[in-house]
Amino acid sequence: MKAKKITLLFLFICAVLSVNAQNKIPAVNVKTIDGATFNTANMVNDGKPIIIDFWATWCKPCVQELTAIADLYEDWQKVTGVKIYAVSIDDARNSARVKPFVNTRGWEYEILLDPNADLKRALNVGDIPHTFLINGKGEIVYQHAGYAPGDENELYEKLLGCINPEVK
Repeated sequence: MKAKKITLLFLFICAVLSVNAQNKIPAVNVKTIDGATFNTANMVNDGKPIIIDFWATWCKPCVQELTAIADLYEDWQKVTGVKIYAVSIDDARNSARVKPFVNTRGWEYEILLDPNADLKRALNVGDIPHTFLINGKGEIVYQHAGYAPGDENELYEKLLGCINPEVK
């Protein structure tokens, strides 16, 4: 009985440490939309917040979310200074479709490709779209999976709270 309690305590401590270890974006090599290698350790925004949004060309809710945010992005940048990285998880066969897909939509995001799902795995992303909000210190302060119309408003509220802790 005592060994079982110790085992459970050990598992609990490991889970807590694992969650705390995932408080920052891991350093993983992905590709830019132009094919250059980009290490996620270079996701910086001069102390301003960052949004990382995992998506794919074949994911309708992903496209809906990024399109809804695109309509608001310029205002969000003026108010918060946020930078958005849209990380495509399209596999290597479909990666060539990403650039024309993005260009036809006029998205002004930093587009990254994660065809081997290295960053996706490192952040334990399951379903997409999956959105992370990172504060100016580089800490993950919010994440959300899935999309329903209006979710961008909740994200904006969290974004405002990120730059002004008085806003919840």
